[in-house]
Amino acid sequence: MLLIRVFKPLIRSSVCYLWLKRSLFTMQLNTKEFQTVFTPGLKTIAELFEKEKFELRIAGGAVRDILNGKPPQDVDFATTATPDEMKHIFQTTGIRMINNKGEKHGTITARLHEQNFEITTLRVDVVTDGRHAEVEFTTDWHKDAERRDLTINSMFLGLDGTLYDYFDGYEDLKNKRVCFVGNAAERIQEDYLRILRYFRFYGKIVEEPGEHEAKTLEAIKENARGLAVISGERIWVELKKILVGNHAAHLVNLMYELDVAEYIGLPVSGNLEELNRVWNNLQNLCPKPMTVLVSLLQSPEDVNKLDLRLKISKEEKNLGLFLVKYRRDLSGTDNDGDPLKPYTDLIIDSRETDIQSKVCELLKYQGEVKLLKELEQWSVPRFPVSGHDLRKMGISSGKEIGEHLLQLRDIWKKSGYKMEKEELLTKVQKK
Repeated sequence: MLLIRVFKPLIRSSVCYLWLKRSLFTMQLNTKEFQTVFTPGLKTIAELFEKEKFELRIAGGAVRDILNGKPPQDVDFATTATPDEMKHIFQTTGIRMINNKGEKHGTITARLHEQNFEITTLRVDVVTDGRHAEVEFTTDWHKDAERRDLTINSMFLGLDGTLYDYFDGYEDLKNKRVCFVGNAAERIQEDYLRILRYFRFYGKIVEEPGEHEAKTLEAIKENARGLAVISGERIWVELKKILVGNHAAHLVNLMYELDVAEYIGLPVSGNLEELNRVWNNLQNLCPKPMTVLVSLLQSPEDVNKLDLRLKISKEEKNLGLFLVKYRRDLSGTDNDGDPLKPYTDLIIDSRETDIQSKVCELLKYQGEVKLLKELEQWSVPRFPVSGHDLRKMGISSGKEIGEHLLQLRDIWKKSGYKMEKEELLTKVQKK
C-alpha cells in the first residue's frame, strides 16, 4: 500500500472552491471482482487508449462495488481524452458509437462485442445553478474527483489495479460512512438532487440508522428548499431507490424533520406512524416503491397530487390508488373458512391484467406473509361456463345471458371455484 500526499493550493474560480490541501491515497488491487471487468471489449478499448497515450480508469459505483467485494453490474469509465479524441479513436478503428446525447457533457458510448462502454472525459463544473452544470474538460483527475458528490463516489481504479482516492473515500467505505466531498452545503448547491443521493447511499452503505454527521444534516436542512427546482422525474428516480433500500422508514422520517418532504411531493401531513408500521410489515418482502410510499397517503387525492409532482408511471399510480382503496376494506378475516378467499375473489372478479401482482403488494402492505406465500403459488382458475353454453340451452337474450353468468359465477366462487360446468348449468332457472 502506497500513501502519497501532495500539498498544493487550488482555486476553482466560477464555483468558488478553495482547497488548501491535495491528498492522494493509492493502493494496488488484484481481486477476482476486479478481474471480471476485463472483457474482450474492454481489453480492445484499453489497448487503443494506451496506444494514443490517453489514461482510462474505472469510475463511480463500479469502484465502490469492487472494493466491497462485489462484481460490478455497470462499469463506467473516465478518461483524459476529449470527446472529439475518443470519436477519432473509435471512427478510425471501426468501433460503433451509440447514444450521442451525453456528448456535450463529455460522455461517449462505444459498442463492442455486444457490450456498451460509457466513457466520460474528466471535467470541472464552471457554472452551476442547482440543477445543471456547464463543464470544461480537464486532464486533472483530482479536479474531476473534487466535483463529485460523495467521497465514496469520487475514487478511480486504474486498469493496472491502482486505486486513486483523493478524499478518503476508501476509509469512509471501510467505516461505512457517507460524507460529501469537501463542504456539504457547496456540494448540495451544485445540484440539489444530491440531498436525495445522500439518503440513498446512506441506505446502501451504512449499517445502522441515525449515524449521520450533524453538519451534514444541517446543510441538508438549510438547502432543502432547492429541491423545489428539481424535476419530478429526477426526484422519483432517487426516491424509489430510497423507499426499497435499507432504513427507508428512518430516512423518510428524517426528510420530514429536515423539511425536505414538502419540496419533493410528499404530503405535508404524511402518516409517519403508518409508514413505520408498514415498514416493519415489509421486511424481507421486496415491496415495490409505491407500496411503501402509499403508507404516507390518506386518500386518492394524495395519490393524484403525488403524480402531479413526481410524474409517476400509470402503473405506479394505479397501484397507489388500489392500495389506498383496499388496504382497510379487504381482509382475510372477512372469510372465516378461507382467509385467502376475499383476495382471490377480487382477482377473479377483476378484468385488470396485473391484478394478482397488485393483490400481492396489498398483502405485503398488510403484513400477511402466510397469505402472500399462498397467493404466489395460486393459479387463477378458469370459470367453466360461457355464453355459448347458455345459448345451447335456448337462452338467446344477451341481457338474460349476462344475468345468468353473474349468478353462476357467484355460485362457483362460493364453491371455492370447484363446481364443474354440468353442475353449474343445473342451477340455471329459465325465465
